[in-house]
Amino acid sequence: MTLSPYLAAVVGGLLIGTASVFLLAMSGRIAGISGIIGGLLAPRRGDLDWRLAFLAGIFAGGLVFQILSPGTLPKSLPNSPATIVVAGLLVGFGTRLGNGCTSGHGVCGLGRRSPRSLAATLAFMTTAFATVFVARHVLGGAT
Repeated sequence: MTLSPYLAAVVGGLLIGTASVFLLAMSGRIAGISGIIGGLLAPRRGDLDWRLAFLAGIFAGGLVFQILSPGTLPKSLPNSPATIVVAGLLVGFGTRLGNGCTSGHGVCGLGRRSPRSLAATLAFMTTAFATVFVARHVLGGAT
């Protein structure tokens, strides 16, 4: 059984929102993935376990989803490994520059009505729209 992309998106969004609210309510921490991963690079005392548990939950969720709905997740990379590495580094740079990522600002920050997160999310989305437009219509990529 394969879920429709729309149902998968709704279920995924509900799970992300629930996990974000749960983490904030239980520990007062924001579920921003770049901040969680960044905190692993130089962890503070007592700060490692919850970060590792949160990331393990992300991977476990993907594994469970693949088991329950085989064929929904892609089996191959959409671009070359080099392109994906460069894109990942650019995302990492951007999250440091923006002091957070889409999950931290877009999900958690907007949920807390943070003006800074609204500005950051608008900047993320504007950049994403411009990037897709340039890639597809200026550089002639896939439509």
